[in-house]
Amino acid sequence: MEALSHPNIIKLYEIYDEPKKMNLVMELVTGGELFDRIVERGQYTERDAADVIATLCDALNHMHAHNVVHRDLKPENILLSDKSPDAPLKVADFGLARVVSNKDLMRTACGTPGYVAPEVLRNQGYEGGAIDMWSTGVILYILLCGFPPFHEEELPALFDQILRAKYDFPSPWWDPISIDAKDLVRKLLELDPKKRLTAKQVLEHGWMSNGSSTVLSAAQASMRKYNASRKLKKAANKLIAAQRMAKVAGAMSKAKVA
Repeated sequence: MEALSHPNIIKLYEIYDEPKKMNLVMELVTGGELFDRIVERGQYTERDAADVIATLCDALNHMHAHNVVHRDLKPENILLSDKSPDAPLKVADFGLARVVSNKDLMRTACGTPGYVAPEVLRNQGYEGGAIDMWSTGVILYILLCGFPPFHEEELPALFDQILRAKYDFPSPWWDPISIDAKDLVRKLLELDPKKRLTAKQVLEHGWMSNGSSTVLSAAQASMRKYNASRKLKKAANKLIAAQRMAKVAGAMSKAKVA
């Protein structure tokens, strides 16, 4: 994060390294998550989705030019700087990010299941920023229709879908979406990372300058449901984790007494 300086990337100001913890002083952002803002707005168009992807890819282009790979792009990590209508986006949460060189192969299986690239799941090593671009493709898909391209509940089935890039453009949600937008989705959700578009190539894609002004009311409604479901699962997982920790703590206390 210290190596990066971009208006759409969370800024790291200072680090205080202590024996048992590290304190990071970062830029304050108060606008909440991108998807929350989208479902709250009165009107949402394909042009708005194109603007989000253009901003995200501009940040990714900067990141990848500095050999930084994020490795965990998802809606929760795309924030808004403040509550104003035109607040800039901020890419956040670099907890899984890594600095790489052209010769490095990353082998850590990390990321969030629905957004992870197929080459990560193959467990044969992966390189460069292509994994971030796959995640960008998933985010773009959701921005256009309101739900993810890979949506199996069980992880083995979900990973099988991703490994085969098995997705489609179901009617009626995708009927009003432009051909150029679908073309960009396909070029980002490309199985071969060497053929997948880079952030720079996305910025040069025709859809960036010719995005339709079609109102995506169905996508907005679907995203509202998806967003609520995503947050409910997150809250449930936190509760389950807290309960497990409480059980472990209780067992440890009993062991000490014994």
